[in-house]
This record gives sequence, structure tokens and C-alpha cells, in this order.
Amino acid sequence: FPVVALCCCLSTLSAQANLAPSAETRAAMDKIRFLEGNWKGSGWIRMGPQKHDFIQTESVKTHANGTVLTIDGLGRDAANPDMVVHQAFAVISYDQAADKYLMRAIRGDGNHVDADFVVNPDGSIVWGFEHPMAGKVRYTIRNESGAWVENGEASRDGKIWMPFLEMRLVRE
Repeated sequence: FPVVALCCCLSTLSAQANLAPSAETRAAMDKIRFLEGNWKGSGWIRMGPQKHDFIQTESVKTHANGTVLTIDGLGRDAANPDMVVHQAFAVISYDQAADKYLMRAIRGDGNHVDADFVVNPDGSIVWGFEHPMAGKVRYTIRNESGAWVENGEASRDGKIWMPFLEMRLVRE
């Protein structure tokens, strides 16, 4: 029994050592790797008629041999930094069989959304979802000279888009 157990452990360890993501998965994840790191900046959000300024931090890390990206975001009221106005966590990976990214975003209240996530040919990222009250919601992330610039928009008909969020972050 000890010899069999040792062989099983060694074969598992050797298989783990040879794990490598496919070229397709590596290429897909490389397209969003610019997000990796710690970011800080400011922005505004409009909820109804009121516009609120906030200070934002984002901690972005890769996991599982570079095949998963996590984003941990925290927004604090600009006038009162002790007040958290937004907190979210997202997990992004690439589904090679379906040839698409998978994204689950979880808010600080525990609610989540499985979002569409696309990397455009210009390198910008568009992610979004359908919201029962707001309609279509989309966020566009751009790498502008090393800054993470993100805009949020909502549309009831998919044609007219109303901006509700903008933030600009720099790598710390």
C-alpha cells in the first residue's frame, strides 16, 4: 500500500508540474493582463439626478497559472472617505471551448451578475449585462497612456446610451 500511495502522489505531482494553459487561453488572458496591479484614482457616478464623486482602488491579480484574473474594487466617497460607496469583486477567465471570456462580478451586498466580456481589436474592454430596472448596462475600459479609464453607460433601448460613471486610475 505505501508504494502504491507514493506512486499516486508522485504521478499527481508530476502531472501538476506539466500543467500549462493552451496557447489560445494564454493569448486571450494576455489581452487583459495590462489590468494586473494595484490602481488608485477618482471618478464620479450619477444615480438619479445626483452626481457623486468617489476615490477608487482596484487590486488586480492573476491566478491558476495566469488563466484567471481577479479584480477587487473599493470606492469611497470623496467628501467622506470613511464611507464606502461601492465594493465589488470580479473573476474573469477564458472559456476556450466557447471561445469567449467568462466574468462574474459580485457586489458588496452579495448580489452578482454573470456579465458579457469582450476585448475589442483596439484593446478596449467592454463588459456588461441586462438589469431589470436600468435596461442594458455596459462599461468600457481603455488603457490611455498607462491609465485605466472606465466609462459606464445605460440604455433602455440599446440605441441611446446615457453615461452614469467615469473613473480614471493610475498604477500605484
